[in-house]
Amino acid sequence: MALFVFGLVLTVGLFLLLGIGTNKFSENGKVRQELTWYLHKRQLLALLGVIVIVLSCATSVPTGHTGIITTFGKVENYTLEAGVHFKAPWQDVVKMDNRNQKGMLQLSCFSSDIQEVELSYSINYQIEKANAQEIYRNIGENYYEKVMTPRIQESVKSVIAKYTADELVEARNDLSKQIQELLTSDLAKYNIVVLSTSVENIDFADAFTQAVEAKQVAAQNKLQAEIEQKRQTMEQEQAAERAVIAANAEARTAQIKADAEAEVRRINAQAEADAQKMKADADAYTGEKQAEVNKMLQESMTADLLRYYFIQGWNGTLPETYVGDGNFLSLLDIQTAQNAD
Repeated sequence: MALFVFGLVLTVGLFLLLGIGTNKFSENGKVRQELTWYLHKRQLLALLGVIVIVLSCATSVPTGHTGIITTFGKVENYTLEAGVHFKAPWQDVVKMDNRNQKGMLQLSCFSSDIQEVELSYSINYQIEKANAQEIYRNIGENYYEKVMTPRIQESVKSVIAKYTADELVEARNDLSKQIQELLTSDLAKYNIVVLSTSVENIDFADAFTQAVEAKQVAAQNKLQAEIEQKRQTMEQEQAAERAVIAANAEARTAQIKADAEAEVRRINAQAEADAQKMKADADAYTGEKQAEVNKMLQESMTADLLRYYFIQGWNGTLPETYVGDGNFLSLLDIQTAQNAD
């Protein structure tokens, strides 16, 4: 508005001042000068004031901001996006940041067992661009201090009071989730969007911290003892299993050995039986062949052949005593015949 007034005054002033000039004329033989006003080319310099007026009607909204229009202090129901815009000279533009912003609070709370808790809490948020004028109209530009800070403190303390100090150590993720749920519904009434929250740090009194550390050490020692006991039990079970496996393997080996020896004996017995049967079959075959030969010999033996064999085997000596039925004479005849030859 001030720039518009300055431009207007500048335009009118230059136009009037640059139109003033002097007019010379003679009167009673004397030259006289008289101030007068008339249109002149130099009055075009008054356009500089017009330029100032035009500039006073232009405004720019930077990226990541929303322009809030006020007319003589009254907030309009529309907003301006990022870029260059024209407005009435009597209007002002308030630029509100609509980007993702982060806030950090250091809080002192009490747990359900009356333990003091020092807590660092962060929140990422942004305003709703479409309703930025409502935030400015109802709260103003410092909405973080007026609305967000007390709501954050209230939500954090109410959630922390639900847990004991011991539970808080392990429930950090649950804390952030519960606090964010409360803040999301609460700040939505003020056209503020909660993007994310986080419990950055939780600290307790020194006495409680030492007690927790001692408890943790005891728990770790107990856990270590349980692990050692389980290890020993496992080793004993594994040793027993190995003994059972070894015994089973030994029994299996003995069984396999016994089965093998029995099979060898069976094979040897079968081989011996087969050999005896083969021998018996061979003896029977030989006997049959010998009987057949004997039969053939018996059938081929004649009296003359027998006599021939007898003579071939005789040594030429007659027995001194002979008991018989006349064969002796036959033998004698044979001997005589031989001697004669």
